[in-house]
Amino acid sequence: MELKGIKNIIFDLGGVLLNLDFKLTQQAFINLGIADFEGYYSKAKQVGVFDDFETGTISENQFCDELRALWGISKTNAEIIEAWNSMLLDFPIARKKLLLALKSKFSTSLLSNTNETHIRGFIPILKADLNEDSLSPLFHGVYYSNEIGFRKPNAAAFEHVLAQNNYLASETLFLDDSIQHIEGARKCGIKAVHIHKTTVEDLFADFLTQFN
Repeated sequence: MELKGIKNIIFDLGGVLLNLDFKLTQQAFINLGIADFEGYYSKAKQVGVFDDFETGTISENQFCDELRALWGISKTNAEIIEAWNSMLLDFPIARKKLLLALKSKFSTSLLSNTNETHIRGFIPILKADLNEDSLSPLFHGVYYSNEIGFRKPNAAAFEHVLAQNNYLASETLFLDDSIQHIEGARKCGIKAVHIHKTTVEDLFADFLTQFN
């Protein structure tokens, strides 16, 4: 990967660093009786309640209440949360090593569309896989959409990270697995690379070759 002129790197979390499987959550909600769950939530699009949850507009309890009302179901919060977190898989240790190597040479940040339930859900994964209690040690800055109030691909999300770190967009590389987020970053003048599931390990191998 060409890094000439790049001083800053912004990473997405799910699908780039933390492995996800959206189909597991889809199936979990199907098992709860939501046969058309993919019509409400997918990697490419989602209905408003998910946007509200990911921008911190509503709490976890409100999120569960709104899903029950939306689908006319009587499932408990615990059942909904378990289904919602089903997508969270693992965080390979090699990616931690890469992030620490990059942190010593670049200003690195994380920008993730997420929510309080998923954050609480992936902390045990970080502890088990990386022996970390949070992602903060791996970056100079960590930005969760539900905490900053903006989600990708909204320009405000990217502009927030740029402003908080005094990054120049032209000197910043953004890595994400969702094309709509890549397009949003590029509109802000950020160099962005679309990461596909099949190329994640190739990408990390390329980085490791340069920084080992």
